[in-house]
Amino acid sequence: MLKIIPLGGLGEIGLNMMVFEYGDTIFVIDAGLMFPEDYMLGIDYVIPDMSYLRANRSKVMGVILTHAHEDHVGALPYLLREVSAPVFATPFTMGMIKHKLDHFRLKSDVALHAIHAGETLKLGEFELEFIRVNHSTVDGVGLSIQTPYGQIVHTGDFKISNNPIGATGTDVNAFARCGQEGVLLLMSDSTNVEKDGYTISDQDVGETITGIGSTASGRMIVALFASSIPRIQQAVKTARVTGRKIIFNGKSVETSVEIARRLGYLRIPAELEIDISQVHEYPDNEILIVTTGSQGEPMAALSRMASGNHQHIRIKKEDTVILSSKFIPGNEKAITGIINSLYRRGADVVYEKISDIHVSGHAFREELKLMINLTRPQYFIPIHGEYRHLTLHSRLAREVGIPADKIEIVENGQIICVDKKGVRTYGDVQIGRVLVDGKGVGDVGRSVLKERQVLSEEGLVIVNMAIDEESGYIIYGPKLASRGFVFETETGHLLEDAKCVILEIVDEIGPDTAHRVEKIRSKVQSALRKYFSFTIKRRPVILPFILEV
Repeated sequence: MLKIIPLGGLGEIGLNMMVFEYGDTIFVIDAGLMFPEDYMLGIDYVIPDMSYLRANRSKVMGVILTHAHEDHVGALPYLLREVSAPVFATPFTMGMIKHKLDHFRLKSDVALHAIHAGETLKLGEFELEFIRVNHSTVDGVGLSIQTPYGQIVHTGDFKISNNPIGATGTDVNAFARCGQEGVLLLMSDSTNVEKDGYTISDQDVGETITGIGSTASGRMIVALFASSIPRIQQAVKTARVTGRKIIFNGKSVETSVEIARRLGYLRIPAELEIDISQVHEYPDNEILIVTTGSQGEPMAALSRMASGNHQHIRIKKEDTVILSSKFIPGNEKAITGIINSLYRRGADVVYEKISDIHVSGHAFREELKLMINLTRPQYFIPIHGEYRHLTLHSRLAREVGIPADKIEIVENGQIICVDKKGVRTYGDVQIGRVLVDGKGVGDVGRSVLKERQVLSEEGLVIVNMAIDEESGYIIYGPKLASRGFVFETETGHLLEDAKCVILEIVDEIGPDTAHRVEKIRSKVQSALRKYFSFTIKRRPVILPFILEV
């Protein structure tokens, strides 16, 4: 039996990780992360639970990466700590992950193999063909997977653009060939199934940016995802057409530009590019800056510009700032905060809600229909999307002609079984989300997040007190200190009155009581919680430190 097991990426955006298993062979498609949700206070990012791969590490023969976005490659360093397996990716994706593995000091321990679209790879009983797809970064691929039971097509993240930039279009002929050969199962990107029609052209977006640049009287600042190489190439064209010098600023965009230029995916005339330190040597209307921070990241270059903390750039009147990216759910507040700050400093701001300066990298409904018609699968499983996306994509497949009993909506952890009887779900494996907090991986759970939430909302009150062991008299305190709770000057004698509550408890529990300190500590916590709740409707965390000396 062939097993396909999604460990992440189904019913959610991010955490993409798909396991293929047959006999003693396992390979993994993608190893993505997810950025933390609002309630995950202090968490840097989230990765999939890899317990299943850890338990079967001897079977893992390879990790396949479809493209360079963090929701597909961000968890790779953590996966490679669990399993020892070669990694296969296209050249640009490989360049980006080499940089990532260098940061984690893992590159020398991992076998890295660059592979191009159109090439094939043999892993045990599987034979994989890499098929070029158009996406919002370069060098993306889908996969044709020959298995003992038939051909399976995994689209990766894709769109079918009529006017791709350069030789980056989706290879529809390769997908059509798969359909002619016979496709047992199609697993297709569902992200934009809610949007009718086709994605707008990349060239249209480029022309919009160039049009803005030709009328802007001051500096142009274009903020985008560092991996958006086609958009960066469009910015280069805008700089050339409008007579501007181009500057790349921000660690991640500088890294991706260096890798893309070295591999030939990005062409920048030498006379066009200058260093950020030279920005004041040219008139404002001859400057175009490509930078990071389109999602409102607090330490990104654009955020530092907006707050006035950037070493070289201060936003001023007549600057035009273009946020050439989508508002990712969860980042809206940070992004609008940046936009407001830019407006306050006099800049003109252009973003997706007011102009077509971003094009999605994911197929719209008509493109999704086309993928189904090209591959003509016997079975269909929608992937890469929240549950509503998977549901709507399954309905779309029925409209195109796939029978309802040949469509499965699968969630993370469910085992997709493929054998001579067909494709079905049967059983499940352990899955979950592992929280990364600094260097800690998985050591922050629900209880810690709950404590952080309470601390952030209600604050903390610390009680310090020392009691004489023989007499039972208080020889120090009670002394109360609060953090994130109240300012004592604003609440009168709130903390002073709380001391009276503590003194009453000490008097009530006499010196001869067994386990006296433990009982005092417990009653102080309970009584102060009730007292603060009654007086100011707050329930801070109470930490009593009581010593018996």
